[in-house]
Amino acid sequence: MIKPTRRAVAIFAAGIPPALFFAIEAPRLWPLSLAYGLSVLAAMAYDAATALSVANIAVDCVLPDKLYIGDRGQITGTLTTRSYRRPIRVELLPEQTGYLDPPEAVDVEIAPDSAAPFAIAVVPRRRGRITIERLWVRWKSPLRLLEISRTRRVGRTIDILANVRSVQSAALQFFSQEAVFGIKVQRDKGQGTEFEALTDYQPGMDSRFIDWKHSARHRKLVCKEFDTERNHQIVIGFDTGYLMREPIDGLAKLDHAINAGLLLTWISLRGGDLVGIYGFDSVIRHYLAPIRSLGSFGRIQQAVAALDYRPEETNFTLALAELNTRLRRRALVILFTDFVDTTTAELLIESLQRVANRHVVLFVTLRDSVLQGIADAAPEAFEDVTRSVVAHDMIRDRTIVLERLERMGIHCLDVSTKGLSAGLINRYLQIKQRGLI
Repeated sequence: MIKPTRRAVAIFAAGIPPALFFAIEAPRLWPLSLAYGLSVLAAMAYDAATALSVANIAVDCVLPDKLYIGDRGQITGTLTTRSYRRPIRVELLPEQTGYLDPPEAVDVEIAPDSAAPFAIAVVPRRRGRITIERLWVRWKSPLRLLEISRTRRVGRTIDILANVRSVQSAALQFFSQEAVFGIKVQRDKGQGTEFEALTDYQPGMDSRFIDWKHSARHRKLVCKEFDTERNHQIVIGFDTGYLMREPIDGLAKLDHAINAGLLLTWISLRGGDLVGIYGFDSVIRHYLAPIRSLGSFGRIQQAVAALDYRPEETNFTLALAELNTRLRRRALVILFTDFVDTTTAELLIESLQRVANRHVVLFVTLRDSVLQGIADAAPEAFEDVTRSVVAHDMIRDRTIVLERLERMGIHCLDVSTKGLSAGLINRYLQIKQRGLI
């Protein structure tokens, strides 16, 4: 495809006013305008003849088979010119479909008789699939009067997966510090439920853990030491309703929840617990019964990959009643969800109460930094005051609901996306240390 550039159009249009003037005031000079127009067309023809032709440029590209959500992938390849003895600057732009950042054009300088590498960024924002339809390659003629373009058919589909790479990186960093129970022998005196050993009494120890029978036998005070109990059931529930589709910091709330949930899954499995997955919105979407060992992490990864973004409203009554029925043994239920209106919150509270009667419940929500910013912003107009009041009322209602849940004995975690993973792991370890499961 060849088309004139803005420079060519401007140069040609510059001859129109004189042509009109000559046609009206000096008809004898009108051939000069015609000669001017023909000379511009001749320059464009010469420029086209000396430009790099479409047939003399080769495009080779390589696409990744899969990408992790939020990571920056790349389309890489090389550009090669044939039978062209001048350096040339080429612009590349991918034509893509799916939930990902808008494409950015990349400029590549190609020297004569050499291949020039290129890399085009691809940043997906939702799980699923994206398609790279074709690559557009554009360059200009030597006099910059013409723009020439060609397309390179690609037609490749890339799978977008949950960000397991960041999960494994964070988990390895976590375990390198030996912070989780079971990685090394770690005795938490006065905590846990599994008897570990007897030790001599030291000032400051809790007197409730003095073993009087063995103290009498050894004729000195000895205390029991307990290790943190393992083999707990952990069920991670993901709300896949329309509220979890809302993007925060470039990713949907559901994807932030999945990334944090996978990190907790890795840590829990390595610590000896069993982990299950539960997905729901208006109906039950997926249930994976709690399983053990790190070898099962792939099954859990596949389970969360099947959780899609749904436009339906979440039915908490159905979802939590069904989960309560399926769990026969006391478990830690971690629920990633969100709410907006008080009516939905009332149904949520009522359903959570029934689950909390049998299990330990950790209620996790993501704090909206935009809403908080609107509430805290200094008003400059009356509309700003109105928005600030509405935002403040929404935050207040949200706080009231979380306080009600806390009074019911439900653990609540309302944090930003940056503090989600750390806050979730800390709360999980705290619940285990206190022996609440």
